[in-house]
Amino acid sequence: MPSNQSIHATNRLLTALPPMDRNNVLNHCEPVELVFAEILYFAGERIHHVYFPTSSFISLITPVNQNSGLEVGLIGNEGLLGITLTLGIDIAPFQALVQGSGSALRIAVPLFLEELARSQALQLELKRYLYVSMSQLAQTAACNRYHQVEARLARWLLMTHDRAQADTFHVTHIFLAYVLGVRRVGITKAALSLQQKKLISYRRGDITILDRAGLETAACACYRTETETYERILGVGCPLS
Repeated sequence: MPSNQSIHATNRLLTALPPMDRNNVLNHCEPVELVFAEILYFAGERIHHVYFPTSSFISLITPVNQNSGLEVGLIGNEGLLGITLTLGIDIAPFQALVQGSGSALRIAVPLFLEELARSQALQLELKRYLYVSMSQLAQTAACNRYHQVEARLARWLLMTHDRAQADTFHVTHIFLAYVLGVRRVGITKAALSLQQKKLISYRRGDITILDRAGLETAACACYRTETETYERILGVGCPLS
């Protein structure tokens, strides 16, 4: 097991903890590389590890049937995967799919629960993050119901841009249609519109953000609401952008 000195924590929840509490968690963590399209949890299955993404990011998908689902959350280095453990529930409510490959810190559930019981600072931080996660779920539900595909796509691209830590990332129209719950033709039209406005470029599954400010204008207000909620509740400055 690597010592806390050998792990460089770039997860914002961990860096917000007092040094002693942070080091106690890191002492039990191991660095892992998450692979694109890897499934970390299936909905309804037992959770065995908690993940603190550092350079990776993870889609939370609620299955609709065998061939479709809907993304209800996105986790990058601003959060963690496994937040229901703070409620005493070790069953995954969503499928956790690696959308952006990269590094993460992983801790086994029994060790995580030991540190959670020991650290009031960790408890408080994760209660706040749970609130933010619930807010994101509610915002996503409203967004999916009331906003047009182009605005929703712009919001999703901004959220991914924040967590990818790069201007270019890989995503296909098929996957976007899957996670946004729309037909592929709708995604194609929306992406073409954003490309014609010179906000993004798209080539062979790679999307590049060309005009961040313009994309924020094209997105629905849900994106700004979510970032402001994180700032207000967790109080560590804007986690994104």
